[in-house]
Amino acid sequence: MSGRRKGKAPLPGKAEILAFIRGSPTPVGKREVARAFQIAGPDRIALKAIMKDLAQEGEIGHPRRRPTQAPGRLPDMAVVEVTGIDSDGEVLARPVIWTAERPPPPIYLASDRLGTPALAKGDRVLASLRRGREGAYEAKVIRRVAGEPKRVIGLLEPGGRLRPTDRRVKADYRVAEHDRGDALVGELVLADVLHTHRLGALQARVVERLGPLDSPRAISLISLHEHDIPVEFGAEALAQAGAAQPVALGARTDLRALPLVTIDGADARDFDDAVWAGADDDAANAGGFKIVVAIADVAWYVRPGDALDREAYRRGNSVYFPDRAVPMLPEKLSNDLCSLRPGEDRACLAVEMRIDREGRKRHHSFVRGLMRSAARLTYDQTQTARDGQPDDTTGPLLEPVIAPLYRAFDALLGARLKRGTLDLDIPERQVILDDAGKVAAIRPRQRWDSHRLIEEFMIAANVAAAEELEARRQPCLYRVHDAPDPVKIEALREFLETLDLRLARGQVMRPVLFARLLEKAAGTPHAAMVNELVLRSQSQAVYSPRNIGHFGLALTRYCHFTSPIRRYADLLVHRALVAGLAVDDGSLPRDAVAQFVDIGEHVSATERRAAAAERAAVDRFAASYLAARVGKIERGRVTGVTRFGLFVRLADSGADGLVPISTLGDDYYEHDERRHVLVGRRWGTRFALGEPVWVLIVDVAPLTGGIVLRLVDSEDAKAKTPAAAVEKPKTRPHRAGPERHGPAGRGRKGRRRG
Repeated sequence: MSGRRKGKAPLPGKAEILAFIRGSPTPVGKREVARAFQIAGPDRIALKAIMKDLAQEGEIGHPRRRPTQAPGRLPDMAVVEVTGIDSDGEVLARPVIWTAERPPPPIYLASDRLGTPALAKGDRVLASLRRGREGAYEAKVIRRVAGEPKRVIGLLEPGGRLRPTDRRVKADYRVAEHDRGDALVGELVLADVLHTHRLGALQARVVERLGPLDSPRAISLISLHEHDIPVEFGAEALAQAGAAQPVALGARTDLRALPLVTIDGADARDFDDAVWAGADDDAANAGGFKIVVAIADVAWYVRPGDALDREAYRRGNSVYFPDRAVPMLPEKLSNDLCSLRPGEDRACLAVEMRIDREGRKRHHSFVRGLMRSAARLTYDQTQTARDGQPDDTTGPLLEPVIAPLYRAFDALLGARLKRGTLDLDIPERQVILDDAGKVAAIRPRQRWDSHRLIEEFMIAANVAAAEELEARRQPCLYRVHDAPDPVKIEALREFLETLDLRLARGQVMRPVLFARLLEKAAGTPHAAMVNELVLRSQSQAVYSPRNIGHFGLALTRYCHFTSPIRRYADLLVHRALVAGLAVDDGSLPRDAVAQFVDIGEHVSATERRAAAAERAAVDRFAASYLAARVGKIERGRVTGVTRFGLFVRLADSGADGLVPISTLGDDYYEHDERRHVLVGRRWGTRFALGEPVWVLIVDVAPLTGGIVLRLVDSEDAKAKTPAAAVEKPKTRPHRAGPERHGPAGRGRKGRRRG
């Protein structure tokens, strides 16, 4: 048999093919079945044999027989394609085959028991369909029919069953005894999917043992394999990095006398930016500041088209997990020669900016230099010193270095407030591990003024880089953020009206309008929920050579310049700046601009891939942490209201779990999309977005990161008696009454920089 090629789906069974044929609103033959299930190559021969068997068994007549399905209606089973996710977190889909002139009815994919199916836009699934009261359909996923993986990571169970860790993978896998190697039942394994025409479970062969499910390294490994994150560097790239040497001063500008400092998270190992600020000595700029931002000169070491460049492009960015980092560049560069370690000479690309007392930039200039960091500081350490408790490191630096940084920050912050940017208060989870690699705690990540200081300095440097490239007529890979979709804004506006909040109509949307809205919501019970909904209404920032501005930061031009160790887009900006400075070493090739569209799309995709992998890992760490709390009652808030239940965020850990609609009591619940509520038809019970609730942790699946919850009465919760809560299930939780509303994050460096 020929090996399975990447992207090809497993051959569907007779039952699935028959259901598809009978449910199709148009005549169906082998060609239509192959297209719907994405069957190609040798599999078409097997498909032909299956359809011949069905005809001989009398299940189908002429392969293109006319169906009896009423026009404009969907069958009980069909292949559907995911089109997106709505603001409530529900997965939307449309039928693959639809011939009516009017648009197809909306299809909502129901969640499984342990959370929302992790389906991406474009995924196809075979689903059973049930028509609702208002013409919309609810679909239950049977399995994916396209894009089945060539490899799968899963838990090896008794009998050779392989249970995938990825909830998107609905196929059933079996591992024959001779294909298990040394793998033991209960271990996580990486397995090749074997090509087979047999009906039933797909066959797989173990290629790597990953260890027990509860091993400290398992969770990150799952995310790495599931999202196809490159880990190992090629021999050529490692050799090139190993041969790299420190840079001599030469023609570079000597910045070693300037007391530049790095400020990063306590667990950071790559220090790619250093800062300094002081009073401007220009009499025409009284009260103004000079600011220097020095960035590691990665372009010196990573040249266009070489082995390191190819590896960096393939990764697109570094990926950060609670227990490890997967760098974009080998450690010899990322943690050594390109890391601005204190007391060591390092090559850099630096920008000096002069701002007035109001934080407005008057001038900037770029140089290729050699610097020596005066100190490696952490956010907590810097803030503590600022607040009057310096340590041995920050004490001598407080007045000459740290205090001027904060004074310049105050000016930049004032300019930002006048500009009217979108500042969302969205808590970010921080997973704390003990020495054994187990989860010790999950808590909101602290955010100090020291974080915002670095953020403002980096934004100013990024703007200067974009302006410099335009002035020197060099290509620029911008960081762009489009204005929100008007449809999403209208939906947000309608919901806000239920909270007596107004979002202006009839004018161009600007960040300042959202800022005013968030200011009105601040201090109210629904502040967190409004922040969350405003975030959901926004477009996604991407990389592009076409500048449309950055809506969230209220900037007309913006690019990423400050993190070339961990972002390929920044490396391109460095190369363009080097070309503009008329320095050949490591500059951008003249024909590179023709590739900027493709590069922008690629690095935007790798950024999304990294974010998904990091989010999935944190979800699994949270599930692992909560596994010991099954049967406990905790506080939470409703963060999503869907047709299939409620999503609740637990207050202590920030973990999200699902309350299935089947557990809400003896009533039929209707979903009010506009108000984000479930309303019981019989008793009038209402469950609203942002509502504070008490929940019982019913089930936890660390393998997939899923958490199942059940609402409990507040009396049971206050008594903290889980057994009583289980014995006394509510039949009509939260009896009819006025609707309640209330409140409902990335990277190891802990910075949000647009």
